[in-house]
Parts: sequence; structure tokens; C-alpha cells
Amino acid sequence: MRVPAASIVFSEDDIKEALSLIESSLRSGSLTLGKHGQAFEEAFAARCGRKHAVAVSSGTSAIEIVLRTLDVEGAEVIVPDNTFFATAAAVAHAGGIPVLADADRETLAISVDDVLARITPKTKGVVIVHIGGIVSPELPRLEEECKKRGLFLMCDAAHAHGASLNGRDASDWGVASTYSFYPTKVMTSGEGGMIVTDDEAIANEARIYRDQGKAGFTSNFHTRLGANWRLSEVHAAIGLVQLKQLDRFISHRREVASAYEEAIKRTGALTLPKAQKLGESNFYKFVAYLPEGVDRAELKKTMREKYDVGMSGEVYEWPLHVQPVFEQFTRGAYPGAEYACAHQVCPPVSARMDPKDATYVIESLASLISEGGK
Repeated sequence: MRVPAASIVFSEDDIKEALSLIESSLRSGSLTLGKHGQAFEEAFAARCGRKHAVAVSSGTSAIEIVLRTLDVEGAEVIVPDNTFFATAAAVAHAGGIPVLADADRETLAISVDDVLARITPKTKGVVIVHIGGIVSPELPRLEEECKKRGLFLMCDAAHAHGASLNGRDASDWGVASTYSFYPTKVMTSGEGGMIVTDDEAIANEARIYRDQGKAGFTSNFHTRLGANWRLSEVHAAIGLVQLKQLDRFISHRREVASAYEEAIKRTGALTLPKAQKLGESNFYKFVAYLPEGVDRAELKKTMREKYDVGMSGEVYEWPLHVQPVFEQFTRGAYPGAEYACAHQVCPPVSARMDPKDATYVIESLASLISEGGK
């Protein structure tokens, strides 16, 4: 495909380094909770500017573990309607009640005004998601409103490795932030996740929860209702190598995004969310809005078949309130989330994509949009 929807980047040197680290684990017999995992945690904490990092099996488990350390059993936790299943599901799995709040179409994040309208005496905290790598400019206000009310704020930063707001890292708000290293992300460990926090109690509890709730690695004395949420040494080795390339990956993605912005200004084919900024987003996704009346599914199909371009998946195609599994948690209307989910389109971005191809992608899209998306 001329422009694939996504592409994982490992140089020959990166592959050699990762294999060398993996070989050392295989030879030592230390395959989980070993030196590579510890090194990955230390390097990631330093990259985020936080005191503690705890490596876990996935971004999903990272969210649930933090919520368990915050004891959300029986309490309401407000989450975005415009997010992946895992954010809300983690609340339910931790014993809490997810309350869906509307999205702001210009930030794609949770609407602060809608959050405030949904707070009840049962509310214990709020989870904000940095959708597509965009850190909402409303985040400082949300943090202040949570502090005033004695609510915790945590950040689902699964999309936001290296993203920032006003010079502050994406993880620099709330009691903790969680990351995913799934293969589609800006950096990957194959499978895995990370919790970052300045709160030593959260970090200590997270280490217990990730290892079956045991008091210690070599103990079978269980103090928490944990699970097998460990990150293997093999995955940690891959993550260590990818972390070294994170700044380069983001720089390249921003080059592609800049080329997209220039082409969009020239063609006028799409509109962009105002909070998506070149110096702040890591461009896990490049998000744009289609004009009214364009059939997105047909447009994506034609882009693939006629122009040899694979369009990325949306963030997200369906808001949570229309999904049967979350029907019981739906309260009222969600116009912002519905608009964002229905109108967005995500042209491909990767750390190996030629920025010149961005012009080709947008011109192809513009041609199809002028024909009604067919």
C-alpha cells in the first residue's frame, strides 16, 4: 500500500539491541519483574518527570490498578463518553460506577462543564483521556474543579506519550497517569502499560496489585485482590529500546502533521479541532472533521481501493452511550461526543511515513469530498 494506515518502526540497530536484551533475560532465567522492567520504569518516570513508574501488562490494567488503589468500590467515577471501552470498563471492574460525560468537539476530551453537571454526592473522581495525543487546554481548569470538590483526577494517557500542554508533560496532572504500549501506539513494547505518579502509596499499592495482590514477589501471602498484571522482561526490553526513539518518532509525526495542515489550508477540504497543536500533540492520530453529508465508510473504502491509502481508525467511531454494554450507565444527551464520533476522520500518520505523501492523501480526500465521498 502506498500509504498504510499505521506502521511500527524498528531500525536494524533497535532490533539488535532489543534481541541482545532479550537474550540476556533468557540466559539469566529472569523473565518477569527483573532488571529490564526496573530499567524501563526508571527511564519512563524520568521521561515523564514523575517520581514513580510501575510497569504492567496493558494500558487497561494500568487504569484498573490505579482505580483499585483509590478504592472506587461503590462510588461513581466520571469518564468520557468519547473514549475506548477500557476506560469505562476499568471503573466497573474495580467495583465503581462509570458515569459517562459529554465530549468537547474542539479538544475531543471530556467537557468540563458537563462533568460539573454530572457530579453527585456519590462521585469520587474523574478520568480524563488525552484523545489522539491532544492534551486538553481545559485540563488545568478540570484539575482545579476536582481539587475544590475533594475529587481525584487521573489521566488516561494511552495516546499521549511525549505530548504536552503549556510546556508540561501529559502526565503532569492528577494523582496518576496511565499509558499503553500496544503496537498501534506512538511507542510500543508489543503489549504492556505503565502507571506514573508522584504518590508513593499509589505506586506501592500498584506493585502489589500487579502481582496477584501478593505482599512480595517471592511470597504467597496475598493482601489485595490483584491479578496477573505483570509486564514480562521481553516486553520491557522492547519498550526500553522504543523509549529511546520516542522524541524522534514524535518529531517525524509532527512533520507529517504540518504537511497535512498546509494541504488542508490549501484545499479547505476538512476542518481541524482547535486544540490539536503542532508543538503539543504527539499526533498518535491526526484528527480532522468531515463536512456534513459525507459517507465516511464509503470514503475510506474508496481511499483504499482507488488511491492506495489506508485511513486510520477513528477516536472513536461509536460513543460509549450507544454501546449495549454501557447502556445502564447512560444519563441524558451527549451531543458533543456524537458529533465528534460521527464527523471525524483520521488520515494515516507514522514515524516512517514520507511527509510528502500527506499532500497526496489530502488532495485525494479533497477530490472524493467534492464528489460526496464516493
